[in-house]
Amino acid sequence: MPLILISGYPSSGKTQRATQLVSYFSAKIQSSSDPHLSRLTVSHINDQSLAIRRDVYREARTEKEAREAQYSAIKRALGRDTIVVADGLNYIKGFRYQLYCEAKAVKTPSWLSEIMEQAGLMFPEVHIGTPIETCRTINTRLLGDDQQDGGYEQDVFDNLVYRYEEPNGMTRWDSPLFTVPFVDETPPYEAIWEAMIGSEAKAKVVKPNTATVLQPATESDYLYELDKITQEVLSMILVWQKDHPGEGGQVLTIEEGNNVELPATPVSLPQLQRIRRQFISLNRQHKLPKPRIRTSFVEYLIDSLG
Repeated sequence: MPLILISGYPSSGKTQRATQLVSYFSAKIQSSSDPHLSRLTVSHINDQSLAIRRDVYREARTEKEAREAQYSAIKRALGRDTIVVADGLNYIKGFRYQLYCEAKAVKTPSWLSEIMEQAGLMFPEVHIGTPIETCRTINTRLLGDDQQDGGYEQDVFDNLVYRYEEPNGMTRWDSPLFTVPFVDETPPYEAIWEAMIGSEAKAKVVKPNTATVLQPATESDYLYELDKITQEVLSMILVWQKDHPGEGGQVLTIEEGNNVELPATPVSLPQLQRIRRQFISLNRQHKLPKPRIRTSFVEYLIDSLG
């Protein structure tokens, strides 16, 4: 079933919005006479439900452990009769991509209208659009309130804001994207429900994208091909930049139908290698068909450089 990602700055009101959505979905399900909808449940996963403390975000090691706990909990919750609301910072786009892959890999019946299914609008993301200064004020108040879960220490708060990678509705894993302004009393309930379930409660099997299905490693040379093809793409970019100094912002054709629009300033080798390592890490287990490796990597490059 659908995965709904909640994303936003620290102390932006994510849990408040997630709770509103959970209450709305639960009421919608309970009042439905459709047997397919009435059997659904809603799972709300956040730091509080996983007993993750705010101070884990101070150190890279504990933060990584917290993300792994979140990832495992969401993966376990995904299933045929569950709507999962992943309420958290979700500030790293690579992490959001991983969750998108997990949701796509779950072969479950869904109730999407034909239009929604063809558009692939299955996993809504809700971006909490609270201004940074408002978040800072709320966080300061939470720090001094013993009755609340507490805020983030100021240096941790500033660091999380600095590292936040805002969702982009043009990427597959950040769409459909719903931004909820701070001044809005409620999220757009119906629009999110429509994107998630569709207007017709008609059961049909969602066919996972071949690029996101977890497959057994039947080809021994898969990792070799993954490494080789991604390195070839990087080499093409580096050679082009060397041969065209001062010509940033141009479109480089990797192969027919695969174009990369390069930034105005040259992309450094360390930056390209970092993107490549992230892509390989994300697809080491989510095995791509060989013909899809180059195309998927180019798409990932475009999103990362954009």
